[in-house]
Amino acid sequence: MPSPLRIIYAGTPDFAVPALEALIASPHDVVAVYTQPDRPAGRGRKLTPSPVKQVALAHGIPVEQPERLRPEPVQERLRDYRPDLMVVAAYGLILPQSVLDIPRLGCVNIHASLLPRWRGAAPIQRALAEGDERTGVTLMQMAAGLDTGDMLLKGECPITPADTAQTLHDRLAAMGAALLLPCLDDLADGRLCPEPQDETLATYARKLDKAEALLDWSRPAVVLDRCVRAFNPWPVAQTLYQGQPLRLWMSCALPTDVAEAAPGTVVAEGPEGIDVATGEGILRITRLQLPGGKPLDAAPFLNARSLLGVVLGNDVNVE
Repeated sequence: MPSPLRIIYAGTPDFAVPALEALIASPHDVVAVYTQPDRPAGRGRKLTPSPVKQVALAHGIPVEQPERLRPEPVQERLRDYRPDLMVVAAYGLILPQSVLDIPRLGCVNIHASLLPRWRGAAPIQRALAEGDERTGVTLMQMAAGLDTGDMLLKGECPITPADTAQTLHDRLAAMGAALLLPCLDDLADGRLCPEPQDETLATYARKLDKAEALLDWSRPAVVLDRCVRAFNPWPVAQTLYQGQPLRLWMSCALPTDVAEAAPGTVVAEGPEGIDVATGEGILRITRLQLPGGKPLDAAPFLNARSLLGVVLGNDVNVE
């Protein structure tokens, strides 16, 4: 068993929590947590600590929240912790080379894709939207480029037809935590053989944009279904119904073609869902939400209204 490591952990959202909790429960010493500054949240726009900060404070771990990592005083503060290693998961700040060089064993990143596929900010959502059959987590030795470092360890999992960005997020966050501890032990003992990424296979997972949430009913149902699930829980797929934004939370694609039905037309409805004609096949909406209301399954939604024959649009501004 290698000696416990002095670890700085850098992360911000819920995705980064399981790995931090795993480190806290391990023999390793989490000497500090770096996370994004508190941000306004909720209707009252109250300054709210990140999920990672909340966990750190609950365990009495020092928390650092610099706006940037390039200033020399910030880097000197990091050096003062004398870290053997820095573990990074969805931190949200770029680590300059001068920071990457501070820990004795460098910096390890927990990335939610099978690198080199889906480098960048939204790997979970892009894998879903593009119809990937599998995804996973890659632990990599960080380099100055965007997710370009050598790969240390991978874990894979299938993407199911029922997966949303949220369910996949939760599964991959747990997987990253499970992979981290054995990876650190092997790294400390020099047993790992880092694998360079194949640049010819690299793809980029650009940040999500609210405008992407507007559905184009001329696209195939299978593509629209992937978008609905990829944008759940944010920004949530939308269309237009009676001049209002209708949010679509869950769906499934049906292979049936419908003749003489314009894309966006509701061709059937029932407890199982609301069937909408698309450019190819039928999209069955199974959970949806009107402005001011809460998300509802199709059956209770239809208790108050019928959409049969309605042509849904996509010219609504995303809220």
